[in-house]
Amino acid sequence: METTERRFFGTDGIRGEANAGVMTVETAVAVGRAIGSIFESRHERPRIMIGKDTRRSGYLFEMALVAGACSVGAEPYLLGPLPTPGIAFMTTGMRADVGVVISASHNPFQDNGIKLFGPDGFKLPDEVELRIERFLADDAAQAAALATGAGIGRTRRVEDARGRYVVYLKTTFPPDLTLDGVKIAVDCANGAGYRVAPAVFEELGAEVIEIGTSPNGLNINDGCGALHPDALAKVVLEHGCDLGIALDGDGDRLVLVDENGRVVDGDQILAMAAARMSRTGDLAKNTLVVTVMSNYGLEMAMRDLGIKLVRTQVGDRYVVEAMRHGGYNVGGEQSGHLLFLDHSTTGDGILAALRVLEAMVREQVPLSDLTAVMSPAPQTLLNIRVREKPPLSSLPAVSREIVRAEKELEGTGRVLVRYSGTENKCRVMVEGQEPSAVEAHARRIAEAVEAAIGAA
Repeated sequence: METTERRFFGTDGIRGEANAGVMTVETAVAVGRAIGSIFESRHERPRIMIGKDTRRSGYLFEMALVAGACSVGAEPYLLGPLPTPGIAFMTTGMRADVGVVISASHNPFQDNGIKLFGPDGFKLPDEVELRIERFLADDAAQAAALATGAGIGRTRRVEDARGRYVVYLKTTFPPDLTLDGVKIAVDCANGAGYRVAPAVFEELGAEVIEIGTSPNGLNINDGCGALHPDALAKVVLEHGCDLGIALDGDGDRLVLVDENGRVVDGDQILAMAAARMSRTGDLAKNTLVVTVMSNYGLEMAMRDLGIKLVRTQVGDRYVVEAMRHGGYNVGGEQSGHLLFLDHSTTGDGILAALRVLEAMVREQVPLSDLTAVMSPAPQTLLNIRVREKPPLSSLPAVSREIVRAEKELEGTGRVLVRYSGTENKCRVMVEGQEPSAVEAHARRIAEAVEAAIGAA
């Protein structure tokens, strides 16, 4: 059965409420069969790495994926709780044919998801996801792929996966530097990085104060981690830390808190990294890759430094695609997905934090000094529920307000109006130099959208 429609895969794998909708045991079994049968293998049997975060439903989908993979003769290797970038690292390190991440990233515990990496450690391209979609829709293909007798696969557990990843992360920190004398508060969001992150920073010499390192299967991302850095900011100030490091549930996102308790987002981290690497000649083609959501202040800061800025649509996979296509080595999202392709194939919160710590130790300056390279532009972001998603250009009143705002903000700000890819919402973002003007433009555009297509 041929299909080009996406019933299962979204912008970042398969994701939804666990045991409901598309995110069911049956789906996981079918995905296990798909990845165990349609990929060319470098081994006698297809080798599959399977890791997860700390959600209770992870047990459910881990076993279902194993059952599906073994049923078609593949050999799954269980990594246990491990950050997403750690699973990508193990996929390449063990010469696996595919890597599987069981996680819903920053979502609440009741959700879960399945993300896939190819043998090169990068997320699967669209055409491969469509091959899997076709397999999932074809009962005959699934039945034909089943193995019997000695052809049935077996599973193995990789006992030292976490240790291997910790060692790798430490090798990315310059051997002539240590973190002796640096005090760090680390919030692991009760997620996949709860053992890895503290170990990395402590073994490099830092004094570490841990929060969000007591997962119970239900508290991942719950009032902690990269989505909720306020608790971390209080700990930083209370203990006089040099900085705070906040990860999300699967460890691929980073938000920082400086020594003054001020939150530092992905744009600011990218700005300081790009500025430093440009000075040292390590920024490939003197270019930084970000999405359309990155703050206009980042654009102005890069312009002042003579650094080229490339923007992509929202989603870290699109940032990676642009980086690989253009030969760039640094990019990411305002949300904290930060990519350093010289070291990793995907966003890695711990690795990104090590890049910042390297700069702090090497230059002997506080984090607040490093972030001064960029001043975020005032921004207003409004989300309007809509009943449909016609082309915005077909809505005259909306187009007029967008043109009006763009004309008044030309050279000093920008306007971005787009539909959400996952919800019935229209997002209106306006940035500029004067907060009141920015807010007024955003509200006029939002009112025009609501009048034209707003949900009842």
